[in-house]
Amino acid sequence: MRQVETDLGTRLDWVAVNHHNTGHPHVHVIVRGKDELGENLIINGDYLANGIRERASELTTLELGPVTEIEQSRKLSAEIDQDRFTRIDRAMVEEADERFLDLRHEATDPKRQFNRTLRLRRLAKLEKMGLATEHAPAVWELGERMEPALRELGEHGDIIRNMHKALKADGLERDPMTFQIHDGPPKTPIAGRVVDKYLTDELGENLTVVVDGIDGRTHHVDGIDAARVADARIGSVVEIGPADTASRPSDRTIATVAEGGVYRPSRHLEQAKFEARVPGGDYDGYVDAHVRRLEALRRAGIVERIDAHQWRIPDDFESRATAYDAGRNKHANIRILSAAQLEQQIGADGATWLDRRLMTADTSDLAPTGFGLEVRQAIDRRREHHIDRGDATLGLNGGTLYRRNLLATLRAREIERIGGEMAATKNLPFRAASDGETVSGRFTGTVQLSSGKFAVVEQSHEFTLVPWRPVIDRQLGREVSGIVQGGSVSWQIGRQRGLAL
Repeated sequence: MRQVETDLGTRLDWVAVNHHNTGHPHVHVIVRGKDELGENLIINGDYLANGIRERASELTTLELGPVTEIEQSRKLSAEIDQDRFTRIDRAMVEEADERFLDLRHEATDPKRQFNRTLRLRRLAKLEKMGLATEHAPAVWELGERMEPALRELGEHGDIIRNMHKALKADGLERDPMTFQIHDGPPKTPIAGRVVDKYLTDELGENLTVVVDGIDGRTHHVDGIDAARVADARIGSVVEIGPADTASRPSDRTIATVAEGGVYRPSRHLEQAKFEARVPGGDYDGYVDAHVRRLEALRRAGIVERIDAHQWRIPDDFESRATAYDAGRNKHANIRILSAAQLEQQIGADGATWLDRRLMTADTSDLAPTGFGLEVRQAIDRRREHHIDRGDATLGLNGGTLYRRNLLATLRAREIERIGGEMAATKNLPFRAASDGETVSGRFTGTVQLSSGKFAVVEQSHEFTLVPWRPVIDRQLGREVSGIVQGGSVSWQIGRQRGLAL
């Protein structure tokens, strides 16, 4: 980069990152689009395409010395049997005429003879893979899908190596036959431990997650929305399922309220007030949320706005709205079952994922090997922990009897402990919220507990912890209000009005 600065005649603001997510470690460099004077940085296209690579080649040669012909020949020979798109393949694609390659004429030059031999041996390998055909001695046709097929195989090999590497870093060994690579969102939910996560694309919009599943398989799932997995660390327990394609409750409500194919917000408001089912009583905000949904569907050409007070709704409104969402939402649906690692859950004082597993008493989805076996063993140790703490007893028939409302008791116990610890640092009294209570105050942050993620809501004289939901994140530092109901909260955003969810 110092050489690039010299070539461009300006200091550069840049960062670089080493990538090991393929078989060939490489570096990405990001350069800010301003020069040292604050003007737009303009770089010649030829320098970007070729100049930087040539400079890198020169510097590498100075550092390591030139590549000898013997070394180059050895590297090319090693590519003959590789299941990926190689330099030999690239050369043959460039030399082929309408995918046909004529190698009948043997050159007298030793280097050309060597290159011809490389091609013939590589073509024999490709023929076995069904990617090349010999029509006559030394006359070959390259398969139409040769390049994409080889690139897919190369990527598959890189994925397998990455999965091995991630498992090894955690001291785990898994049979490669149990590796499952998903081309898109899994068709059935996968639960397991995160052993690796990294960027799928270079823009950083999507993540790949490797999950050591309770089903005894190791899963590789890409195309996951990075924002959805921000709280999942290595060791966290997650569930990854199909993309969310279910119809929205708001769409069903719109279709129900519409009369004669026309939706009227005023009519919806009257009906909502009559039924009195809107959490927090914000009827205007409730109807406004449906109008905003209709505005989004209008831009998609699904509904028509007659005027400010009427919307035309088609007969197949719900199915078209669901199809619209499915087309936009191609990400796998990921849910964090526990941010805590399995070992941390065994002795935790909160309501953990292991406790929820204990309550179901169904272990049919837990494989007798791999992470499934580890979960079985952890459940047994968690059960013994509850017996030691007096939260469970052994029954006469050999079963286990748990304290009534165990999950709620554990959750309240942990909240009380964490709240007390936070009160000492905040110099503000802590008060636990009771069920059915309306909590209001300023949303100042979040805290991750064994029982889940909680929002910190502060008032001038005290603060409390209430269950977190994604809808509240954008309200950090603002006034919020919500009703605590059975371990969850119906949030009402803003003091006066907002969207109740």
